[in-house]
Amino acid sequence: MSTLAKVSNNGGLTRTNPDRSSNLPVWSLIDEVFNRDWPSVFSQNFNTGMSLPMVNIRETTDAYFVEMAVPGLKKSDFHIDLENHVLSISTTTQKENEREEDNYTRREFGYSSFKRSFTLPETVDDGKIKAEYNEGILSIHLPKKEEAKQKPARSIKIS
Repeated sequence: MSTLAKVSNNGGLTRTNPDRSSNLPVWSLIDEVFNRDWPSVFSQNFNTGMSLPMVNIRETTDAYFVEMAVPGLKKSDFHIDLENHVLSISTTTQKENEREEDNYTRREFGYSSFKRSFTLPETVDDGKIKAEYNEGILSIHLPKKEEAKQKPARSIKIS
């Protein structure tokens, strides 16, 4: 009897048994309960904070460019650090909302954060790194050192 993993309709993993005929009736019922496609709330991780933002990294002959989509934040929410050729981008936000009415008080608060770190190549000129935040996109320009920039091809004559 082999057990395979399949992706269910809601995106979670479930167990399947291709040889159900060899199961006893009681075990068959138990298998049905555990192999059922449960709603996604049961098969996915709960996430109470900010999800890890996706990052685009692009290289040109002169520089590397890092772009991160993080809408809804202010540029003052970001912390960008460079230590031992490791670039770290992080943010922490707190949100608090309190509402009082006749018979109750409702207070909600939230906390979210993320941190992404990248080891930079030795070719980056770390003294010239620039960052900008515009319309929900954090862009970091990582220029290459002059000696690391790609030189155009040239022809060499044979003497």
